[in-house]
Parts: sequence; C-alpha cells; structure tokens
Amino acid sequence: MTTPCVIKVLGIGGGGGNAVNRMVETNIQGVQFWAINTDAQALTKSSSRNTMNIGRKVTRGLGAGGMPAMGKSAAQESRAEIEAICRGSDLVFVTAGMGGGTGSGAAPIVAEIAKECGCLTVGVVTKPFGFEGRKRMNQATQAIEELKEAVDTLIVVSNDKLLKIVPENTPVTDAFLVADDILRQGVVGISEIIIKPGLINVDFADVRSIMGNAGTALMGVGTGSGRSRAQDAAVAAISSPLLDFPIKRAKGIVFNVVGGTDLTLAEINAAAEVIYENADPDANIIFGALVDPKMESDVSITVLATGFSDRNGNRISNGNGESLEDERKTPDFYSTRRKMTKSPLGANASVEETLDYVTRGKAGAGNGNIGEKRKRKSNGKSGGLKNLLRRAWRSL
Repeated sequence: MTTPCVIKVLGIGGGGGNAVNRMVETNIQGVQFWAINTDAQALTKSSSRNTMNIGRKVTRGLGAGGMPAMGKSAAQESRAEIEAICRGSDLVFVTAGMGGGTGSGAAPIVAEIAKECGCLTVGVVTKPFGFEGRKRMNQATQAIEELKEAVDTLIVVSNDKLLKIVPENTPVTDAFLVADDILRQGVVGISEIIIKPGLINVDFADVRSIMGNAGTALMGVGTGSGRSRAQDAAVAAISSPLLDFPIKRAKGIVFNVVGGTDLTLAEINAAAEVIYENADPDANIIFGALVDPKMESDVSITVLATGFSDRNGNRISNGNGESLEDERKTPDFYSTRRKMTKSPLGANASVEETLDYVTRGKAGAGNGNIGEKRKRKSNGKSGGLKNLLRRAWRSL
C-alpha cells in the first residue's frame, strides 16, 4: 500500500524495541519501523530490518545501565544519524517503556529531533509496574514530563492498569505481550486513520489539526458485534479500562468507524451520537468511515482525544482525583492493592480474551468471569444504548 504520508515508528530502548517487534509481526502496512537502542546485542534480536545502535562511543554498545543520563548522552552523540532517519517524514511515533536508561533518556531527545525536522511527533509510552520500584517510577515520571515538552501529542499507558485486567494465571511473558499490544494499538489506530482511504476520508491534515501541539492525549479502540455493534464499539472505545479519565474533557477528537460491506449509514450515525454526546460541547471533532470486507460482521472504532492540558505544568489526575505519583503506602496498602489488581476476567482467561476485553469492554465482556464463560453459552441480550451508556459512565 502506497501513501503520500511518510510514517515512521521509532522504538527506543528495550520496551520500545519489543513494541516494534509486535508491530512488525502483525504486518502493519505503510509504516517504516526502526529499533533504536544503546544495547547492540538486543538489536540483533529485533524483527525490524532497520536498527540503530546509538551512543557507540559513550556506551560501547553495552547499554545505558538503567541510567537516563547515559541514554540521553547516547542520543546526543548520535544526533546526526537520528536526524537523518526523521528527515522527510510527515508523522513520527516515538514509542518506549519509561523508567529504564535508554527509553527514559533517549526518547525525549529523539522526539525533539523529529519535531525540529518538521514532523508531527507523537509519543506512545508506558509507565512501569508499581513492583518495579520507586526509583524506576520516578525516572519514568521525570522522563514523561521531558517527553511531553518535546512531542506534539503524548499517549501514556500505565502498566499498573494492566494488572487490573490481566488474569492471575497469565505467564509474565504473555502479560508483557498485552502491554506491547497496547502500544501497537496506539500506533495502528492513528496510522490506519491516515493510510486507509475511507468512505468518509480523514487525511493527514485532519489528524494534524487535532494532534499538533495538543499535549496529553487518550486513545481508545472499541469493537462491537451483533445488533447494536456500532454503539457497543463506540462505548467500548470511550470507556476503555486503560483510560485515565473521561473523554468529555477533550477539546479535540478524531474518530474512525470501520465495518464490513453491510455497514449502514444509521450505524455510523449511532456511533457518532455516542461520541458527540460524551465530548466537550465545544470540541473540534473530525470523523471518518471505512468499509473493510475483512471486518465481516464486526464494527471497530478508534477514538483519539486531545486537549486535556494547557501545557502549564498541571498534572493529569488518575481519574480518582489523586495524582498517581502521590500514592502513599498506608497500613492496608498491599491488601488493598491486591483487591484492586484482581482481574475481572478470572484466573484462567487467555491472552486473546484479555485483549478482547480491552477493545470490547464491559459491553462485550460483561461483568462475569470470562475464563468460566468460555465453558457455557450466553443467552443474554443487549440492553440497548441507554444501558450501554449507563455502564460506560459507571466505568469512567
């Protein structure tokens, strides 16, 4: 597939490299991938054909040792090479796992270079799990603040939120696959809006008008099937369990509806109504619609919401009115945390079911134990748009 829009994904460090591997394996079209790392050995395992070992003099290819200052120095050393990658691109994604040395130190520099080259620069990063320690979390928090100043739009996914979704018996390798897939969804969701020509088309200029210098952003992907599939998909997208707060605070929204050949105008309208009703009254909203025969009987909706901060340094809350960094360890901290991180899917749900829950939400998964529901057929029926919206608001 050829497109006049040049899109590149730069995976920085170990976490960013893993996310790039996931994207390459799922065969995303129209996007060029780069794995950038201070660890030369890690790059030999990359699935991307394009790799760059940065800071060869500073690190000698041995990594950053968990020190962001070393990752920053490595990126500065290889500044000219990074600029050569970014030059001529329209959209550059900088993806990384925050908290380590290379990702935390190099990602802000890479993003700064991309923006200097005139690229629309989007950061898609993860915050570390709480069990990774306070030092790593503090490094991640500082790096995210630096990255926020360097990019046009920043999407942050908290790995701790995944603990509330991933079933207890999921192997750690599969749990990190879920985290990688969330980063992949962020890149794919935005890229496909631009790359795939639609029935109602959204072009790069539309996306740039929403994402240019937009600050913090949220992205949700929802999928629906059945009679109320369009509404289900829209509700799932705006009430994703990974979102930190409701999209009704957003000043800019771009969303894309994708369905099979039987997608109707009434369904597009129904999905649009859900988005419009939950957006800021004065929000700039751009939407597109695409017919994809591969969707068959499903409808998928990608929602990108921006404009949550004015870049004055105000912190975004975690949706409970408290800053994520201000969490205090009370005497019952660990028992409370275990309760909060108990997956609603049950202990034995598969990775596929976990990812399905992320995109279908409660509208698709229900409130029960998915691991057990696999063993029996469900006879329940949809409660209609009002019930779906009610369920969505409860989860926000």
